[in-house]
Amino acid sequence: MTAAVTAPVAGRTPSLRDLARHPVKGKLLVLAALALVLVPLGIGLWGSGSWPAALTVDVSGPLDDANAWVIENRDTHPLFLYFLLHLSNTATDAVSGVYDLLDAMGFTGVLAAGVLFAWRAAGLGRKGIKVAATALGAFAVCGLLGMWDATLLTIALMVVSVGIAALLGVLIGLVAGLSDRVDRALRPLLDTMQVLPAFAYLLPFVLVFGTGTPAALFCTVIYAAPPMARLTALGLRGADPAVLEASASLGASPWQRLRTARLPLARKQMLLGLNQTIMMALSMVVIAALVGAGGLGEEVYSALSTVDVGKALAAGVPIVLIAIWLDRTTAAAGDRIGDSTPGGGLLHGRSAWALVLASVAAAVLARFAVGKGWPEGWTYEISTPVNKAQEWVTENLASGIPVLGGTEVWSEHFTLWVLNPLRDGLTWLPWWAVLLLVAAVAWLVGTWATALTATVSMSAIGALGVWTKSLDTLSQVMAALVVTLVLGVLAGVLCARAGRLERWLRPVLDAMQTMPQFVYLIPVVALFGVTRASAIIAAVVYALPAVVRITTQGLREVDPAAMEAARSLGASTRQQLLQVQLPLARPALQLAVNQGVVLVLAVVVVGGLVGGGALGYDVVKGLSRGEMGVGMTAGVAIVCLGLVLDRLTQPAAARRSRRH
Repeated sequence: MTAAVTAPVAGRTPSLRDLARHPVKGKLLVLAALALVLVPLGIGLWGSGSWPAALTVDVSGPLDDANAWVIENRDTHPLFLYFLLHLSNTATDAVSGVYDLLDAMGFTGVLAAGVLFAWRAAGLGRKGIKVAATALGAFAVCGLLGMWDATLLTIALMVVSVGIAALLGVLIGLVAGLSDRVDRALRPLLDTMQVLPAFAYLLPFVLVFGTGTPAALFCTVIYAAPPMARLTALGLRGADPAVLEASASLGASPWQRLRTARLPLARKQMLLGLNQTIMMALSMVVIAALVGAGGLGEEVYSALSTVDVGKALAAGVPIVLIAIWLDRTTAAAGDRIGDSTPGGGLLHGRSAWALVLASVAAAVLARFAVGKGWPEGWTYEISTPVNKAQEWVTENLASGIPVLGGTEVWSEHFTLWVLNPLRDGLTWLPWWAVLLLVAAVAWLVGTWATALTATVSMSAIGALGVWTKSLDTLSQVMAALVVTLVLGVLAGVLCARAGRLERWLRPVLDAMQTMPQFVYLIPVVALFGVTRASAIIAAVVYALPAVVRITTQGLREVDPAAMEAARSLGASTRQQLLQVQLPLARPALQLAVNQGVVLVLAVVVVGGLVGGGALGYDVVKGLSRGEMGVGMTAGVAIVCLGLVLDRLTQPAAARRSRRH
């Protein structure tokens, strides 16, 4: 009886009621009917081939002209003299001021400040000691590797950019959290900003401010502010209604309710937003080395440019340790919110902060005895042994290994049998067929608005004149995504079923999720050289932790009653997984696909530095050679490609849940 009600009867044409019950089947029938009409029409009108030149708009020329105008008028035009120049000087002075302060504190003062503030933020007990030890190890390694000055500059950029981004995010979050209209208006913008690769933020600021600290600072602020805004708004909207009602019944004004009820209740979400803002700011500050930001990112970039793996690793390790230190400190501070453990004496409350400040002051004074900079005798140069190890890997592991082949063999086979056929297949398709496929898939997983957005974005790529390069980038994203999903879902299933494995992998995944994109390129170049496959491997490693965690969480949140029912019916472990867990965890798996696409695209684009080519190389070329027309065109195409991939992998139900 149930089957007769819920499914169309075999042998008859499905009715409208049947199609309403099965929207995917209905959409497939509509798409099949449209294909019968549109495919012959496309063949007759346009035939085959790449995007026609007649539908291409040259934007690189006007962009180069705009860049030339900016350069010529930067010192004379009122817009620069009375507004942009002041912003630029303020940004430079702020970063220089923080750097000078850190430098004046001496290495003992900075070391004490990092350790003691981490300890105080994490609280007393074992957790506070562990976080303080992490801070001590991070700063000590930065000095030992000879990267102390570069680390101070990176921290100075972080302090200024995070401060501005957090303030901007809180203000936007306050307005969005208190106004439904503003929240609805901002969500599409924040959603779009969330899917854009970091590279896309660099070029507009370089066009206006040129290369240097101001461009790096402002693009970092814009890139890092959305998490603070979203989580602040989420925290304000998630405040307990009973508390707000009680506050209102006591006669509190809207301002008093905000200050005494909403903001205190939203502190945990806001601190999580600060954590995410810090991580994104560090990622961008490192990438902003391409526009003259300096610091550790510039050390990595210059080393990768000359394929000096040892020097790149010497700068990459401090970046990783700083990320872990900042993540552990802010996460531990967030965990302490709501902790009502009583305490008193010198090690609690304001007395503890006063003790921290006094200790830091004493450490600053100690610089007069031990010196201001990190002692030269306390450094260890690792670039030479690392480069020798890399040479050994190249000579012994690149090829000639029995059965396995070697890293170079793997890279060549992956390029020959996966990347090249995928790229050639996409470029072989007629341009109109690609648009039809994008529209069909987007409508199948979403709505007509989704299909329209994806199709218009894909058409814009063709109009920009970078159709072939965009398909090359798309082929790399698709290849990396498939590998990421296969490995990530498999690892997620194993972690969901084996708690011990999940506990063992958790610190590894934590560390991997805190590392900036740039850092992943270093070991990949050491093992696989400068190839297209290197960019794919780095993208897979970068995106893997998110896919593993989302898959594990989704499988563990499957209704226990459904699992118990399957076991009671005698289902095997394999049947439980394939017929119960995976179908019920489909929303989480769809989210894993979407996040995998966003993360993979971010690194595939950065992979232009290590042989990825396509759009990523054009962005690097535009930034390094001053060819803003080429760089901006590629940057806009990356934005459009990100929108297309997001719409193709984010079902309508998930988008509705994000909006509400």
